Parts: sequence; structure tokens; C-alpha cells
Amino acid sequence: MNKKLLLSILAVLLGGFTACNKPVDPVPKQGADAPAKPGKKLKIAFVSNGVAAFWTIAAAGVKAAGEKLDVDAQTLMPVEGIGDQKRMIEDLLTKGTDGIAVSPIDPVNQTDLLNTAAKRAKLITHDSDAPNSDRLVYIGMDNYKAGRMCGDLVREAMPQGGTIMIFIGRMEQDNAKRRRQGTIDAILGRPENPTSFDPADKVIDGNGFKILGTLTDQFDRAKGKANAEDTLAKYPDIGGMVGLFAYNPPLMLEALQQAGKLNKVKVIAFDEDDATLAGIQKGTVHGTVVQNPYMYGYKSVEVLHEILKGSTSVVPASKFIDIPARQIRKNNVDEFWTDLKAKVGDKK
Repeated sequence: MNKKLLLSILAVLLGGFTACNKPVDPVPKQGADAPAKPGKKLKIAFVSNGVAAFWTIAAAGVKAAGEKLDVDAQTLMPVEGIGDQKRMIEDLLTKGTDGIAVSPIDPVNQTDLLNTAAKRAKLITHDSDAPNSDRLVYIGMDNYKAGRMCGDLVREAMPQGGTIMIFIGRMEQDNAKRRRQGTIDAILGRPENPTSFDPADKVIDGNGFKILGTLTDQFDRAKGKANAEDTLAKYPDIGGMVGLFAYNPPLMLEALQQAGKLNKVKVIAFDEDDATLAGIQKGTVHGTVVQNPYMYGYKSVEVLHEILKGSTSVVPASKFIDIPARQIRKNNVDEFWTDLKAKVGDKK
């Protein structure tokens, strides 16, 4: 064998040996465990549980945080309930969305969907929690305590007690269950017990009050107004009406006006719909318990942004970021509404 051929064979053998012993680069992490790529604009989605003015306020917070942090932040509002929300989440995952903040409509029956989403993106909940899912953190308020604040407003508006009907969108949501129960427990003067539950169709007496029941509408505005109208027809001497979703109190006011019963039936509200705040100013609504949907949106984007950058310090050990509720009455409604308009860019 000539010298040149021998050297060529040795070179091939040595090259192969080196390649076999070269350290192998680790497989890059994928999905929810993958760090954000340098220079990549993060995609964050904020998914509501329906369509309401409440979520329009939250969307303003999402937009403001997205602009400040230079992320692609969008708000999605399901029109057709749980099926629509499921489709939105699946679509976001298909598009490679980095972080998703969602208010689950039915957390018990959506656990598998939420856990799938948590494997492919950073997932948090807001407004309504899914505590048994793999979400990283819940941003919102303690709905049971907020419900008790609403119940306190009822007792304040009706110091002699009386008959009451409660109106709410749906009972499946975690926030709805806790908010309603807190309201009932406070009206009846019960001690705090977030695990208690009174059936929606049960008439409950206590503390000088009779709670006639809880009527749901599944986010159907026509049904919500019909519930209020039917209540006024069936119980002409009813003393108070309590609306626990943002759109319930305005529908109750419409029904009361048409029946000629404004100021004759006490209205106690939840959330900061314009019609509700105007009602407080006019005296047709005693008061409302407000959340902070603007901050729900802003904080969701901010927290997801930090998590995607690799920071876990934004997630407390409790996995709950509390944004407290407030009671709004005639003495503080003007100040509150002015601040709210400034946040959402309303020039009126």
C-alpha cells in the first residue's frame, strides 16, 4: 500500500472517531418549558368568559400592557359559551401563542383542556379560577369575600329586611358560585364559610330576609331581562333585586322602569357597567361591588411576560394574585367613574 493511500485511510478513521466522541448538544426545550427566543416578539392572549362591557375595560388593560412591554397582546371574547372558548384556546395553541390568560367558563369540565394548554404555553387564570388545573397562578379577587361585600350592601339598603331575588349569568363558573354564596351568607348573617352551597331554586329565610331564588340566563341578555320582568310580575311586592354579573343590573333597571317601579325596589349590583354607575348617581341603584377588570388585563399580560422571560418570582406561593374588590355608593361613584374613564380612554 502506498504512503498517500495509507494517510488517507488514517485521516478518515480519525475523523470518524472524533465525531463519535464529540459532546452532543442537549435537545432544546419545547412548549411551555421553552424560554422565550431572543428577539422574538412574545404572543400573549387574554380570553374572557363572554362578551360584556366588563371585558371591554379589561381589553384596555391588555392593550396598555402590551404596548408598554412590546408584546403582541390580544383579547378574545367567546360569544357562544364553552364551545367557543374551547375553540379559541385550541386555535391559540395551534398558532404557537406563548402565554394564555383565561377565565374558565366551567373549570371542572375544562380541566383536561386547560392542562393540555399548560403543556404547550404558559397558562394562568383570571377573574374565575380553575384551582385543580395546571395553571400557574390566578389573578383576581376572592369572589366569596366580594360576595359578602355585596350582601352587606343589601342589608344596608334594606335595614328592615324583605324579599329578594338574585340574578346571575351562570352557576358553573367558580367565581359565580363563590360570589353568590358570599352574598347569601352575608345577607343571612351567617359566619364565613366559602365551602357552603345553597341550591339555586331553594327559598331561604333568615335574618329578616327571604331569598326567593337565583335565576340564571347563560349570558343571554333577552333571557336576563325576561327573568327580571317575570320576577316583578310574580312578586309585585318584592323588596330587592341583586344582579351579580355586570350586565344583570342594567337589565333589571330596564325591567323596573317599564314596570314603573324604579326607586320602589332596591337594586344592588355587581361590577361597573355605565348604566349601573349612572343608576347610583340617580339613586335608582343603592350600590355596587366593583372589581378591577382593567388591572386583570394589565396584570395578566405583565405576569405572563415575566414568566416567559424566565422569572418565577412574580408567582406567589399561594398562586393567587389578589386584586381587591371595592364598594361603590353615591358618595364615591363620581371619583371612581372619572378614574375609570381615564383608564379606558373615554373622553366623555
